Amino acid sequence: MQMDNQVAPRKVPNFCSIRYIIAILLLLCNVITMSQRVCMSLTMIAMVNSTEPHGLSNTSTKQLQDNIKNPVYNWSTEIQGIMLSSIFYGVLTSQVPAGYLSGIYSLKKLVGSSLFFSSLFTLLIPPAAEFGEVLVILCRVIQGLFQGITLTSQQVVWIKWAPPLEHVRLNSLSLSGLLLGPCIVLLITGFICDFLGWPMVFYIFGAVGCALSLLWFILFYEDPKDHPCISISEKEYIMSTLIQQVSSRTPSLPIKAMLKCLPLWVISLSNFAFFWTNSLLSLYIPMLIDSMFHVGVKENGLLSSLPHLFAWIFAVLAGHMADVLLSRNILSLLAIRKLCTLLGFLLPALFSLCLLYLNYSFYGTMIFLILTNATGSFNMGGILINILDIAPRYYGFLRGFTNVIGLTGGLVASTVTGMILSQDEESPWFKIFFLMIAINVISLIFYLIFAKAEVQDWAKERQTTYL
Repeated sequence: MQMDNQVAPRKVPNFCSIRYIIAILLLLCNVITMSQRVCMSLTMIAMVNSTEPHGLSNTSTKQLQDNIKNPVYNWSTEIQGIMLSSIFYGVLTSQVPAGYLSGIYSLKKLVGSSLFFSSLFTLLIPPAAEFGEVLVILCRVIQGLFQGITLTSQQVVWIKWAPPLEHVRLNSLSLSGLLLGPCIVLLITGFICDFLGWPMVFYIFGAVGCALSLLWFILFYEDPKDHPCISISEKEYIMSTLIQQVSSRTPSLPIKAMLKCLPLWVISLSNFAFFWTNSLLSLYIPMLIDSMFHVGVKENGLLSSLPHLFAWIFAVLAGHMADVLLSRNILSLLAIRKLCTLLGFLLPALFSLCLLYLNYSFYGTMIFLILTNATGSFNMGGILINILDIAPRYYGFLRGFTNVIGLTGGLVASTVTGMILSQDEESPWFKIFFLMIAINVISLIFYLIFAKAEVQDWAKERQTTYL
């Protein structure tokens, strides 16, 4: 790490360098991926022939039904729920295979192709809806399969492109697109439905995704030394800081050692809690706002986008904070990971309590809701990068493994939340948020006790560590 104190890093402007261009490109990929995933949450209001959708007047519903650009379908609430959640089953299924394949095959092909096919099946959803709900569900599942590949394989990019003291900054910048995507889609989907018709939502996000995949194939190269546009100073800086990284292209997996590794399990448990909270807030913020304020769809979309906007800002700041603390030797690597995780779990829990007990006004409720969602982004500098500390050699596979556990938490959270909302009409949000708080606190305690930030013995073969 002493290399990062040399002059070379200062000769490469951060946001003018190729590695930051790649980070921004990945950010855009994640924005589009999340837009394709989340847009149906709002388009469903226009797609379904319901008696009185929340936030739409009878006149608006009649206009949608009379407009050929907005065909409507008689889908039950159960079918709608299956459609919305089906994409997560695809994402969940592809995590471990994607993690393993990312250590074997070209990342350019994996990320670019998966983004293209996810966008292609987004384009197919409107015509699929004409043939029935089964085809829509199938398209969503296949979409999820390719989105899972994009989500997991892209994080392996930084093994070769990120200097050690910039890992968190670059990783959090690119992953913050997962938080910015819902913000953008909630902002504009209602307007697209009103002015162009709901099918155009899928056509627009699908077409942009196809164009972005082409841009990825043009701009991304597997290794800094092969990129034709990289400056000599940036290439030397990246290569010198990663000089100790010597790894096999297809390393064997020490499965038994992995299963016995307690730090890996606490990371997995923390991912379960993080995805639980993230899925709860991503899926149910519009419903929470509707239950509290009874606003229209476009107003709901605008209000629902604010927590995601601030979550994106906090994610970028959290990555920068973690790298500054490390580069200036203010805290040890383990202390930084624990600090970020502490903030990422404890602050949302505290602000959730404030949301439940101190929401005396509209502005107070929105402030606490924004802070609850935004402060969870501190985990970008904690649990979400911790695997790279303990096993960089197997990062792709283990990222997929922990994502499976995390996404399981997200699926369970959405299911349990739906059950609570349907069975408890008096105080469902108290139960929902208290359950979230309990899971956050329990995971945090285990992480603070058992987390590690040094390469584990089973991951040290052939001196693969560079931290």
